[in-house]
Amino acid sequence: MLHALLAVMVKELRQAFRDKRTVFMMLGAPVIQLVILGYAVNLDVDQIPTVVVDQDKSVQSRSLSQGLLAGSTFKLMTQTQDVAWAMKMLDDGLAAVAVIFPPGIGRDMANGRPVQVQVILDGTDPTRAKIAANSATQYFNNEAMGLALSRLQLEQSRRGINIHFAQIRLEPRTYYNPTLSSSIYMVPGVLGMLLVVVTSIVTAMGIARERESGTMEQILVTPIRPSILLAGKTLPFALLGLLTVAAVLLFGSILFQVPMRGSLLVIFSASLLYLMTTLGAGVLVAAITSSQQQAVLGTMFFVTPAILLSGFMTPIENMPHWIRPLTLLNPMRYFIEIMRANQLKGAGFSELYVQFLALFGFGVLFLFISASLFKKQLS
Repeated sequence: MLHALLAVMVKELRQAFRDKRTVFMMLGAPVIQLVILGYAVNLDVDQIPTVVVDQDKSVQSRSLSQGLLAGSTFKLMTQTQDVAWAMKMLDDGLAAVAVIFPPGIGRDMANGRPVQVQVILDGTDPTRAKIAANSATQYFNNEAMGLALSRLQLEQSRRGINIHFAQIRLEPRTYYNPTLSSSIYMVPGVLGMLLVVVTSIVTAMGIARERESGTMEQILVTPIRPSILLAGKTLPFALLGLLTVAAVLLFGSILFQVPMRGSLLVIFSASLLYLMTTLGAGVLVAAITSSQQQAVLGTMFFVTPAILLSGFMTPIENMPHWIRPLTLLNPMRYFIEIMRANQLKGAGFSELYVQFLALFGFGVLFLFISASLFKKQLS
């Protein structure tokens, strides 16, 4: 049995490496996708194109405008006195924010009267619009508070009295990702996506290719049990999957400074359980399809919902309540949770046993169903 298993594994590796497309998908694609996604998927919103409409041209309006643009959130595109021109820039997509300072704002501020500043947002990108609104609101609230305190101190000195009042000072402390880098958060999740894409598609294509070429029937006449044949076809890709894990950890640490605060044993244990699911999904798709093209399309039917419901791109907590229970049926969710908790927080088996049990259950289920269909198809 061992000799037969090794023979099938060697045959599978030779056949896989003869196909340049398969070699690229197994070795080149994961690295390329990691680099592209690591740099391209950026959740940080800054340098929002902004047009300033200063109809007052006072010292106060210029000071407020310069203070708002001093940070990295807003980027000044142009400054004008024409509101219609600013709205045209929003319509044309040349600006996402228009800040309008009305006439008389400097005079009203000097006389202690209330003033209004209008901030118009392009809501086609809701995430960017919310961040712009929050940043502008926070800035103007801080300016209003500072102005009120300065006037209060001036009134105290004029009357010769001293009034003490409580102040709240906020000092945020960020654990695990002090720089709030999107790459540190995204790269551990990229691994879950790469494994399901690479291993499931390659496995499904390998089995479908042998069925198309007729070599599957030739193998069946040899004294090899179907279970040995199935193991010989999946174990090589499991080893390649583990190599992908090592490559992602290495490149993630070098290119994106992703920390490694946990244990490699936890990561590779979770990867093995996760590969049971992805390889089982590949065999399952191959068992119900008859060509490589159908195998690829069938695999994408499994891969796409898995990625969308994994929490890789958007937090599960932000999804609608009716769809959240579906994420509990997604093995990728548990694998990404393990990767992020282990790499960023140093969590171990004791903290992640629920996710490990879920991955083990899904792995056994997928392998059992796929093996049953595979044997039934061969009989």
